[in-house]
Amino acid sequence: MEVSKLDEIIEKYRYDESGIIGILHEIQEKERYLPEDALKYVCEKLDIPPSQIYHLATFFKAFSLVPKGKHNVTVCLGTACHVRGGQKIVENLERELKIKAGQTTKDKLITLETVNCLGCCAIGPIVVVDGEYHGEMASQKALRLLEDLKKEG
Repeated sequence: MEVSKLDEIIEKYRYDESGIIGILHEIQEKERYLPEDALKYVCEKLDIPPSQIYHLATFFKAFSLVPKGKHNVTVCLGTACHVRGGQKIVENLERELKIKAGQTTKDKLITLETVNCLGCCAIGPIVVVDGEYHGEMASQKALRLLEDLKKEG
């Protein structure tokens, strides 16, 4: 990430350590992950130890230290979704994408993730694509969602 872009973000939070979560969110929004060089730069500018920023970056599931895909596909594996076939959906998506949950395709197009619960148990299993919830999902429907993502690029 360009230093000028990092400076803009940090300035927005007035170089105040209390804005670190917001700073990290903005970096991740622009880069789709938290690059090591950007974290080091933020540490220098805010005069905080690297251990502090890495603690935050690894504590919150919203942050990632590895690049994410252009599209994010999340499958709920909470109890209701699991018993309705959530795990089978994950297995089929993994096979189609040739990755495991938690990984990103080689072309950086799709990241596949799982979560323990999305709170939509009544319409499970749930698959979330780029923040859009798709209920009453089945493997074939999930694979069609992937095809649509691949067409979009």
